[in-house]
Amino acid sequence: MELQTHDNPFRFLLRVRYCECDAQLVVFNARYGDYVDTASTEYFRALFGDYQVLLDQGLDCQVVKLSTEWKSPARFDDVVQISVETSHIGNTSFSYQLTFRHYGSEQLIAVSNITYVMVDAKEFTKASIPDAVKNKLAEGAPGQMVNQAGIELTKVN
Repeated sequence: MELQTHDNPFRFLLRVRYCECDAQLVVFNARYGDYVDTASTEYFRALFGDYQVLLDQGLDCQVVKLSTEWKSPARFDDVVQISVETSHIGNTSFSYQLTFRHYGSEQLIAVSNITYVMVDAKEFTKASIPDAVKNKLAEGAPGQMVNQAGIELTKVN
């Protein structure tokens, strides 16, 4: 299935908490897995409304690959914007690309890629992705934002 990139992809805002920082006073590398999971969950919610949509079909998905490439640090109290887009849809797997930037300056922090495999919710064996799910994944959630950073957003005209 061919995927389009969006000028205004789904975005998730978070504020770095003190407990997420390491001895160098930057976000500890393992925390990016938490950030990817949280942003991916919110993206899924924007696409489908609720994860229960999959479970009601007897389906679930499991992470099979996660990679992150860091470019610059995020520090305590920084507001991080994570853009999420579907980057691949196969027969039984799909992937997201997540781009981390400093909110406001757009400075690149990191890029993560995560791949999920669709599974039967009872047997945990691979399952085909239903066409309706593929269509939603391909459509994405352009223009939608979830703000968990607790900041007031400025309006862009």
